[in-house]
Amino acid sequence: MAQMVCVAVLTTCCVACVSIPEGTIPAKNDPWEGFNRNVYSFNDTLDDYVIRPITKVYEAVLPVAARNAISNVFGNVGDVFTAVNQLLQGKPGLAASDVARVMANTTFGIAGIFDVASHFGLEKHMEDFGQTFGVWGFSDGPYMVLPFLGPSNVRDTVGWAFDIKTDVLGSAITDVPVRNSVLGLRAIDQRSKFLNASSLIETAAFDRYSFVRDAYTQRRRSRILDGKLPPDEDDNYTQDPEAKTEKKLP
Repeated sequence: MAQMVCVAVLTTCCVACVSIPEGTIPAKNDPWEGFNRNVYSFNDTLDDYVIRPITKVYEAVLPVAARNAISNVFGNVGDVFTAVNQLLQGKPGLAASDVARVMANTTFGIAGIFDVASHFGLEKHMEDFGQTFGVWGFSDGPYMVLPFLGPSNVRDTVGWAFDIKTDVLGSAITDVPVRNSVLGLRAIDQRSKFLNASSLIETAAFDRYSFVRDAYTQRRRSRILDGKLPPDEDDNYTQDPEAKTEKKLP
């Protein structure tokens, strides 16, 4: 995982030296669009010829029940990570709920194979350090596309480095080949959840890069706000209640 962190850091350094092609007007909060599009194209090609074919084989070989069990186990580990971030965001009630999810799924769900917590009414949440930094008031920073990893921004890239450092699987498994295999399986499991979504983007979006960029930005803001406010047009969101007024969805 150290190599992946280096990739993120190098990308952050390189984008500062990249200029937008002449005649191109960069989109809002995307001053490095020329470089980002090149990285997006690289990631897209890698996905077409390597990651997506592997994911399709994964889905063809394993039955649905086995894939669901794998997803549940990884999700149970992720709930530990989510609980920590809930606490850092000042949400002890939700943190306690996530801890209860882990306890229920680890015991009654047989090490997380079955998601019994959801049947008990314990809702699943998704939190990371990028969201935590957003809650603390850090702005997005410029949009960026990371090699191999995809859409991000400066704040989320820094948060992602913290995510890797505190990754339960990365720290708990000391055997390198086993750890890499488990992390690879987790990546394939995550990719399998978006196979249909990627096909939809290919058919529905005229400019896939812009579509992914805008969708990512809106989704991250919605997650930081816990869905309380609709995505805003402003690039630099602040947690100052006097700077933002609540809006109602139509």
